[in-house]
Amino acid sequence: METFTTLLVLLMKVLVCATSPTGIPSKSQDLVVATNEMARANYFSFVLLINMSPLDQRLQENVTFLMPKDRMLSKIRMHQNAVSGFLLRHSIPSPLLFDHLQHIPPGSLIPSSDPDYMLNISNKGRKNFSLNNVRITSPNLCTAGSSIRCHGIDGVLFVATDRPHLPACSNSSSPAVAPPLPLSDIPPSFPSPAPAGLLRRQTKNTAQNIQGLPI
Repeated sequence: METFTTLLVLLMKVLVCATSPTGIPSKSQDLVVATNEMARANYFSFVLLINMSPLDQRLQENVTFLMPKDRMLSKIRMHQNAVSGFLLRHSIPSPLLFDHLQHIPPGSLIPSSDPDYMLNISNKGRKNFSLNNVRITSPNLCTAGSSIRCHGIDGVLFVATDRPHLPACSNSSSPAVAPPLPLSDIPPSFPSPAPAGLLRRQTKNTAQNIQGLPI
């Protein structure tokens, strides 16, 4: 309880500093709205990290945040200069509702906001949808703004140096792993659920990419 109270005090101090007239560019309105939604959902530590991080245009709009819970973040040590990289790995450079993510073919790789860190899609049903083996447990927590979405996850994504690599291709009968799926193929605001034609097109594109891999 004492640790949680200290965290809230620090969070309030950061919020006050963020709203003080210092001449420094302020957060976008969409990010302010999103962090308020995160706080109402009890993701205080993630909000604190956002307020600690230098303003980065990649985190201001057109982004989806993947948020570990407070108890998970309390178990990791992080220097202040590592906060920005942490947030970039825990975000996707497109505002995607959970239904949008579910329409990405399983096995696809999509980029995080860190261009060197990829997210592997695993979809075994609504309650078992994972990115790099970390499940989304609380989807669609940020929906009020026009360009930011966020989802709660049940773990912390590995640092970039520990990220999984694509396996080497061989002459065995093992199925090939699809190359990264460009986010341009994922419409940021198509209706939910998505039209069947959209899913067919994405699946076809992924199949074509697999066929193009060297053997």
